[in-house]
Amino acid sequence: MSGDIRVKICGLTEPQSVAAAVEAGAAYVGFVFFEKSPRNVTLEKAALLAGNVPAGVAKVALMVDPVDSFVDQLTARVPIDILQLHGHETVERVLEVKRRFGLPVMKVVGVADTDDLPALDDYGQVADQLLVDTKPPKGADRPGGNAQSFDWSLVAGRRWPVPWMLAGGLTKDNVGRAIARTGARQIDVSSGVESAPGVKDPTRIREFIEATRTLKQV
Repeated sequence: MSGDIRVKICGLTEPQSVAAAVEAGAAYVGFVFFEKSPRNVTLEKAALLAGNVPAGVAKVALMVDPVDSFVDQLTARVPIDILQLHGHETVERVLEVKRRFGLPVMKVVGVADTDDLPALDDYGQVADQLLVDTKPPKGADRPGGNAQSFDWSLVAGRRWPVPWMLAGGLTKDNVGRAIARTGARQIDVSSGVESAPGVKDPTRIREFIEATRTLKQV
């Protein structure tokens, strides 16, 4: 295994957190547009945050079953590079969003058991990237950010037609095992680099990314 693991720091809400992610070497920074999340930001705040991201770091907008009018406002006011769909969007909806807004789409698929794997094959035919996350428990009011991992053996060695990213309960202490077990080349983290829900910790961000880099020689 060679080359750096590409890390996405998601749920950024403050300029200092964005700066910490960029300085630590994050390949992606994510902004959440979902009111039930403690990481939710307004379009005004997101525009400020995204404006501080240098070229070469992808800016990702996480949305849950967004309507077109909201995405219209978002793309008009915030310099976003990738649209992340984290709801129940169908294959057809993913294609529609790609066509309408002309931006790459990252589709999140929740995994709990083998029954969830066919969806990855389906979305892998239409999305530009996949994000494999822990399927939320029944009754959960948020589709992600629940700080829980899934059985990594379910996706060990699997490949899809597009790049994919591993998420779900990752921390600096377990990300090495997750990468070794799954073969993931891209990693998404949010709660795993926080000192409290929605509060990113610069030290934890740095330590997390450093933990992925120690695997280059594996």
